[in-house]
Amino acid sequence: MTIEDKIGYCFKKRELLKIALTHSSHAGNTTNNERLEFLGDAVLELIISEYLYFAHKLSEGKMTKIRSNIVCAESLSKAAIELEIGEHMLLGKGEIVTGGRRRKSNLANAFEALIGAVFLDSGFEQTRKVVLKILDNNIKLALKGSLVKDYKTELQEFVQKNNENVIVYKLSKSEGPEHNKTFFIDLFLNGTCVSNGIGKSKKEGEQDAAKNYLKVIRNL
Repeated sequence: MTIEDKIGYCFKKRELLKIALTHSSHAGNTTNNERLEFLGDAVLELIISEYLYFAHKLSEGKMTKIRSNIVCAESLSKAAIELEIGEHMLLGKGEIVTGGRRRKSNLANAFEALIGAVFLDSGFEQTRKVVLKILDNNIKLALKGSLVKDYKTELQEFVQKNNENVIVYKLSKSEGPEHNKTFFIDLFLNGTCVSNGIGKSKKEGEQDAAKNYLKVIRNL
């Protein structure tokens, strides 16, 4: 099945689909998916906000939290994996070698770009149908509070079995345009760096670092 088959939408302007799947590392292309990603991010937030507003009687704070869980990198990369977006992305050789097709930030960004492309190709109403179809399961899980786990709290509870343990999260670097930065986080346990994380916000990067360290200690 093609991506179009999976999302239930056939592009009229196929160039938009190609751009949505083109990473900035891909050689020979002057147009990558960063601008579509910017647009798709805004469209996604509006669609999810509208859905939560009309479909559920929730407080502003609750809607904000649920929306954040639905449009975060972990949620969108999960959706991208189900659509097998990584297999269709146009990447530079270096990005491919370093696992770019599986990188959460690449997948989430490409997903946003895909939504931006659908929006430009069809308008808001059709894009809403596509988004609510693709993210249906993620939305249901988010409403139950089980889409994105709180790995930081889970790790804190685990290491607090020894009261002397101290966890610190530090920003290593950030990359990308101002509107869409990727944050790299180092997790330190008692002064030693034991894990790294990546996210579209510092908090998301911290959650990723905590998740990665939990995987390590559970396999020991």
